[in-house]
Amino acid sequence: MTATATPTKQRNYRATFILDNRGKEESIDQIVEGVKKVIAEVKGEVTAVDNIGKKDFIRVTDKKLTGANYVHINFTAPGEAPAQLRERLRLNSSVYRTFIQSA
Repeated sequence: MTATATPTKQRNYRATFILDNRGKEESIDQIVEGVKKVIAEVKGEVTAVDNIGKKDFIRVTDKKLTGANYVHINFTAPGEAPAQLRERLRLNSSVYRTFIQSA
């Protein structure tokens, strides 16, 4: 008997990232490229990137950060990818918040 690997089903996701580049030399585009690389590492494929720009927060949790850049990224990936993506980006100080939803 040979075990055949069943292909994992690709799902569509829309992720919103709040990016923080205070005191860093990285531009927003460089941070987005880094996020796209992490998506590729979790076997995802980016289909669209929409840079919303800088927006002020409605509820400020840090008085030094009253607003940040928002970026929407649409991608396809296996079902376990969102959890892996959140875990990898949690360590990245340039990504302030991550919201991932099924598209």
